[in-house]
Amino acid sequence: MFDGKKILVGVTGSIAAYKSILLVRMLVKAGAEVKVVMTPAAKDFVTPLSLSTLSKNPVLVDLFQEGSWANHVLLGRWADVMIIAPLSCNTLAKMANGFCDNLLLAVYLSATCPVIVAPAMDEDMWKHPSTKTNIDKLKSFGNRIVPVEKGELASGLYGDGRMAEPETIFKFVNDILYLDRALAGKKVLITAGPTYESIDPVRFIGNHSSGKMGVAIAAEMAQRGANVYLVLGPSSLEINVPGVFVKRVESSEEMYEACAEKFPSSDIAVMSAAVADYTPISKSKEKIKKTTDTFRLDLAKTKDILKSLGQQKKNGQLLIGFALENNNEREYAMNKLKSKNADMIVLNSLNDAGAGFGHDTNKITIFEKNGDEIAYEQKTKQQVAKDIVDRIIKMMYA
Repeated sequence: MFDGKKILVGVTGSIAAYKSILLVRMLVKAGAEVKVVMTPAAKDFVTPLSLSTLSKNPVLVDLFQEGSWANHVLLGRWADVMIIAPLSCNTLAKMANGFCDNLLLAVYLSATCPVIVAPAMDEDMWKHPSTKTNIDKLKSFGNRIVPVEKGELASGLYGDGRMAEPETIFKFVNDILYLDRALAGKKVLITAGPTYESIDPVRFIGNHSSGKMGVAIAAEMAQRGANVYLVLGPSSLEINVPGVFVKRVESSEEMYEACAEKFPSSDIAVMSAAVADYTPISKSKEKIKKTTDTFRLDLAKTKDILKSLGQQKKNGQLLIGFALENNNEREYAMNKLKSKNADMIVLNSLNDAGAGFGHDTNKITIFEKNGDEIAYEQKTKQQVAKDIVDRIIKMMYA
């Protein structure tokens, strides 16, 4: 499966390090050439001898070993993919902030290949705001995060923070090596976030969309090799993902104009933004004062971006829309698929806990024009993005 692939495995100081032995064994059995780099702290949990025996290569720990210098630059360029499993809270913080005080960090900073990390820590550490910030930084660098699992932890508690099983990490590596370039050279247009429709210089009509789902799809598309043009409505999200160009807009009209310009040259368009359905007819140039007990606001329909693109769609282009509903979900999604001339509709239900605006998780059902209907369990938005892109790729090469 991995014949000829060069895989660099990094091991840090964590009780979960025993799983790295199983992971290395699986990778070698699959035909990969594996080299292992450990932090000094990792030696307290697993021996270099075990890993060198299974990898069939010397295990590197220090920049200087036995009178020679371990060339971290060459190591970083040697690998097709680098996996850090387990990733301890300490090494995570160092990676997020550019520290370079051991060989593993020096190799990471020199790596020119995709980097996968599998965090492992206790639940309180995993849920600490600083850990979340550091994980977000790694994502912004283009690193891939294997989601932690819920289970028994080293503290004896039960909760989130357990490192993913070797089989899960193995599959993650397979996806990186064989799926990531499926969209190489493809131009992808994505919308994300809300739109703000101005009432006056201070007030606006908007919604609670954070843009997290669309940004996750953009990152996943770029990881698969696509050139992504992300039209992002008002959002506090910072995006620094290689392969993703961000066009920030405010209103539905600005989002429409950006999409109308880019869609003709796009291979795929994913309309995940929560675009306002109505906008004020009259927009005051000055702040409206509270002088009356009631206030009337006349609204006009905004341009239907998804429908407009559906009318322009040419053979070979794929158009994906989103539907957020709280009643008759399936009926509305099916109708939207047909009326907008879309190839796929991704349905979210407001009735599902942990789905929709503002959450880090989502639960979707995908409806495709060929009649396929696929329901998924609740997952992180990064995992949902992967599911969506997998279906798009399958549709593209069907």
